[in-house]
Amino acid sequence: MAIFLNILLLLVGFVLLVKGADFFVDGASGIARLLGIPGFVIGLTVVAMGTSAPEAAVSITAGFAGSNELAISNVIGSNIFNLLVVAGTCAVIKPYKIENLLIKRDFPINIAASILLVVLMLIGRVLGYLNGIVLLAGIIAYIAYVVMDALKHRETFEEEETKKLSLPLSLVFIIGGLAAIIFGGNLVVDNATDIAERLGWSEAFIGLTIVAIGTSLPELVTSIVAARKGESGLALGNVIGSNLFNILFILGMSSVLCPISVDTDAIVNTIIMIGVTVAVFIPCFIKKGMGRVVGALSVLAYVAYTAYLLIFTI
Repeated sequence: MAIFLNILLLLVGFVLLVKGADFFVDGASGIARLLGIPGFVIGLTVVAMGTSAPEAAVSITAGFAGSNELAISNVIGSNIFNLLVVAGTCAVIKPYKIENLLIKRDFPINIAASILLVVLMLIGRVLGYLNGIVLLAGIIAYIAYVVMDALKHRETFEEEETKKLSLPLSLVFIIGGLAAIIFGGNLVVDNATDIAERLGWSEAFIGLTIVAIGTSLPELVTSIVAARKGESGLALGNVIGSNLFNILFILGMSSVLCPISVDTDAIVNTIIMIGVTVAVFIPCFIKKGMGRVVGALSVLAYVAYTAYLLIFTI
């Protein structure tokens, strides 16, 4: 009987995620228009942070609880899901072009941040206070640069003729949408984890799949909504920004608050994440966008990755 209650609450969480993401995209896009900032920049900052809130809550809480596997695997699993399923699904729905800055600046920074994470993991096999400071300094520097660069060159971006929301209404949409996303994400994660534990699955597998997918649902729903509304820059910017935020802020903050020990499996999965990032970057760099074929292959690659986890980590 308890598992049926978990399933019911899981569905409630999905509904909150869908509606919350819809309102959040509208509010973020509204503020982007009012400030003259391109939608993809909002995706790299405000939207990315908002939709990464569930990952932050899970990893930081897991770190305090001593669940090191869950703290790290949640971030790694979420990033792989974002790149393969979120970006891939958006391309299947509607192929999109990618802003030059995303290709020349943000994707390479994403790869560099992932490599930095592996290096820090290999040093002493622990993410401690100093490691966390390094990661947090990275996200602060990145956000500051992105915002200042956007404000400096705002006139170079082509603006679409769309209906603008007022500032108060945009803020209401963002706050209300974010609240629904966080609450819905927590419902999904808590109940999906309960279901998985009843089945006797390992903590690492739960973190890399159930929890990672659950905490990434805001990114998935927000990006799909954005893609269907023609905000392709916002959709992919959200993925890249979320992944950077997951690595630099979430693991950085978790490490500062409570040292996280690192095992071999965590390092292997982080290397897989780097490989996935590079594999997605290459066709995007060549085509300056993502089409349906690449999107479909990305989703299939995630299915293969899940099969790998089922065999080696469950």
